[in-house]
Amino acid sequence: MISTRYLFPEIPEELKGLEDLASDMLWHTVSGSRRLWRKIDPLLWESTSNPWFILERLSKEKIKALSQDPEFQSLFKCQLEERKRYFEQKTWFEENFPYFKGHIAYFSMEFGLGEELPIYSGGLGILAGDYLKAASDLGLPVVGIGLLYQQGYFRQLIDSNGEQVEFYPYNDPALLPVFPLRDDSGEWISIEVPLPGRSLVLRPWYVIVGRVSLYLLDSNDPANMPSDRTITSTLYGGDNEMRLLQEIVLGIGGWKLLSKLGIECNICHLNEGHAAFAILERAKDYMQQMALPSFWTALWATRSGNLFTTHTPVEAGFDRFAPSLFLKYFFDFCQDVKIAPEELLALGQLNKSKEEPFNMAYLALRGSAATNGVSKLHEKVSQTIFRGLFPRWPTWQIPIGSVTNGVHVATWHSQETDELWTSICGKDLWRQPTEKLEEKFRSASDCTLWEWRKKNRLNLILALRKRSRCHCAMLGKHPDIMSQCSCLFDPNVLTIGFARRFASYKRPTLLLHDKERLVKIITDPHKPVQLVVAGKAHPQDQVGKAMIREWTAFVARKELHNRVVFVEDYDMRLALDLVQGIDLWINNPRRPWEASGTSGMKVVVNGGLNLSELDGWWAEAYSAELGWAIGDGKEHGEDPAWDAFEADQLYSLLEKEIIPAFYDRDERGIPQKWVNKIRESAARLTPFFSANRMVREYTNAYYIPLCYAAEKRRAKSGELARELEKWKKTIATHWNSIHFGNFHAVQDQGQIHFSIQVYLDEIPPDWVVVELYADPKEQTAPFCNIMEKGEALVGALNGFTYRLTVNTQRPPEDFTPRIRPYHPDAFLPTEAPEILWYK
Repeated sequence: MISTRYLFPEIPEELKGLEDLASDMLWHTVSGSRRLWRKIDPLLWESTSNPWFILERLSKEKIKALSQDPEFQSLFKCQLEERKRYFEQKTWFEENFPYFKGHIAYFSMEFGLGEELPIYSGGLGILAGDYLKAASDLGLPVVGIGLLYQQGYFRQLIDSNGEQVEFYPYNDPALLPVFPLRDDSGEWISIEVPLPGRSLVLRPWYVIVGRVSLYLLDSNDPANMPSDRTITSTLYGGDNEMRLLQEIVLGIGGWKLLSKLGIECNICHLNEGHAAFAILERAKDYMQQMALPSFWTALWATRSGNLFTTHTPVEAGFDRFAPSLFLKYFFDFCQDVKIAPEELLALGQLNKSKEEPFNMAYLALRGSAATNGVSKLHEKVSQTIFRGLFPRWPTWQIPIGSVTNGVHVATWHSQETDELWTSICGKDLWRQPTEKLEEKFRSASDCTLWEWRKKNRLNLILALRKRSRCHCAMLGKHPDIMSQCSCLFDPNVLTIGFARRFASYKRPTLLLHDKERLVKIITDPHKPVQLVVAGKAHPQDQVGKAMIREWTAFVARKELHNRVVFVEDYDMRLALDLVQGIDLWINNPRRPWEASGTSGMKVVVNGGLNLSELDGWWAEAYSAELGWAIGDGKEHGEDPAWDAFEADQLYSLLEKEIIPAFYDRDERGIPQKWVNKIRESAARLTPFFSANRMVREYTNAYYIPLCYAAEKRRAKSGELARELEKWKKTIATHWNSIHFGNFHAVQDQGQIHFSIQVYLDEIPPDWVVVELYADPKEQTAPFCNIMEKGEALVGALNGFTYRLTVNTQRPPEDFTPRIRPYHPDAFLPTEAPEILWYK
């Protein structure tokens, strides 16, 4: 039950439903919504972009005026009708999966739904917000779980010396589109999470995202100790213990909330390892519900419904906690579920030693049936990162897949972009499968596309001028300088953007490698360029802050006046302006440290082009007719010589290809080569790199199969889970006793006849498979086929001969037998990583 917290002035019948529009975070992104709120209060909309705050500020006089304004009434009724139609439409999920039971719980440490709810720091949260919106569009029964931060992530100011200054404004729930979660009697629901010597009281809040519910947990309850009230104060703030407490609140508190609300979730989707404690609480909850004697049986029963999405490109990026700190908070949990502390600790360790930290990503992977990276390249990177959990397994067989990220197009397109796509492809195009949009968009004419880009670029420049005036005023600049802000940038000049978190691996100063060459490129009198730069450095990252200083010093050069600008406080509002108006988006991380990246996808939506490292999503999206790339598709680490080489690539592409393509115009003033790239890039990339495709892929590849598997394991009071637990115990007990006997390979006219003797100790032969394996070699794919069990070996207990004939030109020595566990209902090798090789 949701309850409105505050009494608005009485809303007349003519404005009934305005609260619904203000409270729905999805509807803030719908075409026409922004015009509606700008119409109500232009100044407040420009300064906050917060419909709920605008509604709370309405006076009786303003309400009366709006109810009598025919232009507003027309816009308002149109929005109400559109929203009503949205909820009445049959969705993709309803049409394709009418028998799906329960909900999908989506856990994330941050959600970037809009600047009016600032509980995100960057890409991870914005991806989570786009996911929820697309899930609503497609009709998935998703429930989001996150935290309501009192301060969230820091806000940035660049002072007169070019230094980053951090601020932490308070997020007053009264001014946010969040609602207390109340029970049927009107009481505010609360959740209690046990901590050493005390209970932590959590208050849940409710956020509306179209058809989707997002619940946010808040520790700022007067019943808590003062230190505990600050647990949900700052996103990624505090020390390691504070991080552990936040992740306890998210994972354990989040699952407790779902249980208290009676929301049955067949799927638990962990957006990064921060939420992995939900795995433990889910198993404990099932153990208690079913009165199971073993926590491990409960884990076998629930694991099949858990999915872990990793976004981390380097192993060092995973959260780790000292064993003593972990056990401080989980000793009582171990007592409750009757397991030894070292057994629970081992779920997050590689070598199971007393000194080894507890790794949240290891828990997430071991506690989930499936794990995926966020691009095809990141799948391979993640397989390398996690190979320690699967000793002796070939890297390509480590059980990590991929679902490449996508963006919620309706959130990130401009009004002009929305009108263009709608005119070409029809209404509601992002609420149904997108595969047919590519060919439709290609019908757009050159004139239409170039006019579209002009409007988007102009909107960006006007927004930058406003920001520049505001920044100069805050720094107390002279009125003459203030007046020059109106001349910032030229609407007819190629506008390049670089906006990123200022971290070393993103190489935000690569463009500054040869400053004089860059100045020459920017100030060319015949083919000029203007450059927008933005980004934050973590408050403790002194290297990142130094890179910001390097950029602000460069921007201050006199010859670059009004040609280059560093825009402070990179957030969703600024990102929206940039991705809509930028002509060329530059991204140059060190490969392979960009797991996916989504900003370039948002640029494509609005007709911008990409110049990017062959990393993340661009490694699978790039082709010459769509944009430009740097790098050679290989890894070079932190090599200054390679950085210099790629900087030269950047400059050369700008000088020889990109800038000429933008300024080479036909008789109509249209840059034909440039427009052709716009058409092909938008048509081919936007439909695929959309959150629509991403969510459908998660559904087909993971949610539906995992849901069936979870139901099967829980049937008959967990009969299959018990069987799997017994299977795994038998495998573990006898694995070290199995061994190979004689191995023979006989060549015969292009065939090789292989036979191997295998002794399985007390493991039933149906519980393993014997395979013949060969590594990939040059242009030859890897080989892995099951060998057929033959006759029993005389005088042996559970010994057999296995055979396979292979048609191949490869020599016999390329092939080797191996044994691995097998069960038709197990997720392998995640649930049984054992493997034995003949050699």
